[in-house]
Amino acid sequence: MVAILEQVFRDQWGRVLAALIGFLGDFELAEEAAQEAFAIAAERWPRDGVPSNPATWLVTTGRNRAVDRIRRDRTLAAKTRMLQVPEQAEDRVSPTTFPDERLELIFTCCHPALAVDAQVALVLRTLGGLTTVQIAHAFLVPEPTMAQRLVRAKRKIKAAGIPFRVPPERLLPDRLLAVLAVVYLIFNEGYGGRGELAAEALLLGRALAELMPDEPEVHGLLAMMLLLDARRDARFHNNEIVVLADQDRSLWDESQIADGRIVLDRALALRGRGPYVVQAAIASLHADEPRDWPQIAALYGELARITDSPVVELSRAVAVAEADGPQRGLDIVDHVPLEDYHYLHSTRGELLRRLGRPDEARDAYRRALALVHDDAERRLLERRLAELDTATGPAR
Repeated sequence: MVAILEQVFRDQWGRVLAALIGFLGDFELAEEAAQEAFAIAAERWPRDGVPSNPATWLVTTGRNRAVDRIRRDRTLAAKTRMLQVPEQAEDRVSPTTFPDERLELIFTCCHPALAVDAQVALVLRTLGGLTTVQIAHAFLVPEPTMAQRLVRAKRKIKAAGIPFRVPPERLLPDRLLAVLAVVYLIFNEGYGGRGELAAEALLLGRALAELMPDEPEVHGLLAMMLLLDARRDARFHNNEIVVLADQDRSLWDESQIADGRIVLDRALALRGRGPYVVQAAIASLHADEPRDWPQIAALYGELARITDSPVVELSRAVAVAEADGPQRGLDIVDHVPLEDYHYLHSTRGELLRRLGRPDEARDAYRRALALVHDDAERRLLERRLAELDTATGPAR
């Protein structure tokens, strides 16, 4: 039963919270109600059994508890009057409303009154169910800094009376950048091992494509996610990450790759040249065998120009190393300003190993190990160190 509850939490948290925020219009009250609903489920479900529609049960329970709390609090009498609505039976809460409510949550969080990083962080915390620590790691900032951003964002939404709804069509483009960033980061977190978040991001990507069918970056993002997610079953083996070069291609979902390329063609037909379209094109090339490394390196160069991102420059270095040799890649890596980013040091370690410089490679891998937070990535780095010792002998 514990495993079932954990799975329901992972699968339904975003849906339940979005529905409660839509009903209550208050982020903090909705979060408390959602947490209380899950706590009640942990108490009752082992005794009474899991309901046929867990999400509906959780929304109804959370809503009723929140209404009870408001009614008991005399200082919120005005809210009580607003909530004097007939209580619905459990089977009248339609789960088909959830996808729209999740989009409403995203667009509410992505209001232009909020800073873009606060918009993205707030959706990751509410819809994605990520912890403040996980979000801080994604943004490469300290946890207290991220916690303050989240608190300020919630207060600003409440104080400004930002409505919980998808805005009129004329206002959609103003929020598109942040909305795409939110879906992208939810997918990234899922791609690292939380499959339910990757599935959530794909659902949201498809919903956005229906909502904004003429936006090439929307199709670019969806294409990229489809192409990357097609390799999901090959990315892990025995709880360890399998790098792309070592993946079993028979485990790739070829039909999903085809779907991703169709969506990419749609983005290109709309003259898409933005970062998500470029990333989708790179993901499509990675699905080819053999891979066209010079073309991949060129596309990463274009992506680096568009984004001015050191993380993208690091990816370009990897592609250049494949196309022109590890020394050319290392020359780029050594100028990337990401000293506290574990991927930089793991990449240095791999390039130094290929250049026959094992002692320097060990130092780089150890530096990466000191910075890594994900257990699967930690095991991969430990395996790389062990392989280096086997090939060259332990460090002197």
